[in-house]
Order: sequence, then C-alpha cells, then structure tokens
Amino acid sequence: MLKLYGGARSRASIIQWYLEELAVPYQFVMLDMQAGEHKQPEYLTINRMGKVPAIVDGNLQLWESGAILLYLADKYSKTPLSPEERGIFAQWVLFANATLGPGVFVEANREREMPRLLTPLNEIFEGQSFILGDEFTVADVAVGSMLAYIPIMLKLDLSAYPEVLNYIKRISERPAFQKSIGGRS
Repeated sequence: MLKLYGGARSRASIIQWYLEELAVPYQFVMLDMQAGEHKQPEYLTINRMGKVPAIVDGNLQLWESGAILLYLADKYSKTPLSPEERGIFAQWVLFANATLGPGVFVEANREREMPRLLTPLNEIFEGQSFILGDEFTVADVAVGSMLAYIPIMLKLDLSAYPEVLNYIKRISERPAFQKSIGGRS
C-alpha cells in the first residue's frame, strides 16, 4: 500500500486531497516535525532532504509535492495521458508551486504579483468550473490548494476576484478536500 509521509499543517495534505479524489488506498504516516522525526535516519532514507511530503509506492520513493501529484496523475488516470496532457498538467503544477505560491505567500511579492496572477485566474473561472474546463484534474489540486490557503492562512481580501472566490468555495466543498485540507484549517 502506498505510504504518504507528512506532518501537521504540511503540504502532505495536498497529496492526501488528491489521493482521496482518486480513491487510492494509502497509509498516512504522521511525522512529529517538532520532535525532528523528519530528520531521523529512517526518514532520511526516504527523503535525504528531510522535508515532507514524501511517498513510498512499492520500490519508488518520491518527494516534492508537485512531483508526487504528477506521478499520481500519471499512474492513476483512467485513461493514459498523452505527452500534451502531461505537459499541461506539469505547467499548472509548476505554476502553483513556483509562481502562484511565492507570488501570494511571500509578502514582498504580494502587492505586485497578486493582481498579475489572480486576474487571469478570475477570467478563466468566468468561463469554466475548473482550471482546464469542466473536469476536475490534478491542476485543480495544485492551484486550488494554493488559492484555498489564502483565506485560511492570510485572510486577504479577494473581493476583486469574485470568480476565484467562487472557485475556492466550489473546491472547498468537495468531500476529498474536506477529508484533507478542510479538516486541518
């Protein structure tokens, strides 16, 4: 059975959300980050960087939330992914982790980056329910988790982006979200 390693209030909840969406059985291994369990030799054999999340799936040991999301999308998709689909999923997962997250959560970037990032997202959601259309995908887990963290962690005013707010509400009501991120907020 796939094992997901994480800590309280860690990005492991994003992986947990996607595993719940996919209905993939997994064992959640909670590491006590305060006690330094993520820096113990046993865990460092899984991720020598000593960070969470990480998964062990058979012989595969994988860390970095974006890489894990893309692996899960590829392995558990109902239909094989084309190179184009893989590229689009990677684009949005990398956007969430490398652009959206730092743009919103790094205070020095926020004033400049939020309008630049949230305005086009708002426009996307004016015409469709999810990032890539009317179907929920791994792109929604990556981008949606970052957006959902804004009202939870930063309490920023998003009223200028009503469709982003509607999107956050829509994904936050999903049962898999409630079992993972929603249960920790």
